[in-house]
Amino acid sequence: MNSYDLNGRVAVVTGGAQGLGLAIGERFMASGATVVCWDVDDALLDALPAALHSQRVDVSDVASIEAATADVLKAHGKIDILVNNAGITGPNAKTWDYAPEDWSRVMRINLDGPFLTARAIVPQMIAQNYGRVINIASVAGKDGNPNAPAYSASKAGVIGLTKSLGKELADTKVTANCITPAAIKTAIFDQMTQTHIDYMLSKIPMGRFGTTDELAAMATWIASEESSFTTGAVFDFSGGRSTY
Repeated sequence: MNSYDLNGRVAVVTGGAQGLGLAIGERFMASGATVVCWDVDDALLDALPAALHSQRVDVSDVASIEAATADVLKAHGKIDILVNNAGITGPNAKTWDYAPEDWSRVMRINLDGPFLTARAIVPQMIAQNYGRVINIASVAGKDGNPNAPAYSASKAGVIGLTKSLGKELADTKVTANCITPAAIKTAIFDQMTQTHIDYMLSKIPMGRFGTTDELAAMATWIASEESSFTTGAVFDFSGGRSTY
């Protein structure tokens, strides 16, 4: 395992109680960071290792985010790293069959969430003259997946948000980048049909799904001081599916 120095850093990871978020949090912690996991699942939060701090936070709710941000700052004095990982797939359906309430829920969590957390946390990063924002997008935001219109649109929005934020922060010591994974086998697969899972795998030239540990390694480098000249960037993590 490559070593990246996150000693003394404080990181917030949304959707941090399981899957990719948990893997990123654990890798950050192994690299020396203090990690606070935000999630809405109380049972999963209760099951986290004691070394990972946890808070129940709804990333689609402004008040919840602002209160949690204040709590982190009070407890740890700063936030150096923000990983916007919380997300849902929504149902699989044709655009014309997609329920408006499902569309709205996907957008609130997947796109409003990163906007609201950045809005709450980035000003503190600017003030302390250091920060790393990492948004977890998806190749679906680049390619568009059939029967996943809300998910695809929300992740395209995350990419656009990252590019805008990165340019806004370019004259500061804060960077904003995103990662666009192809399918990584986590609990989110439980929300998908087998047909959709098979479709995603068929698009990956390497012929396999990515792993949470592989993506956590990429995220840890982006979160480090060594990643200092890249902002507004989209890091491909797709086994060769998306190479642009």
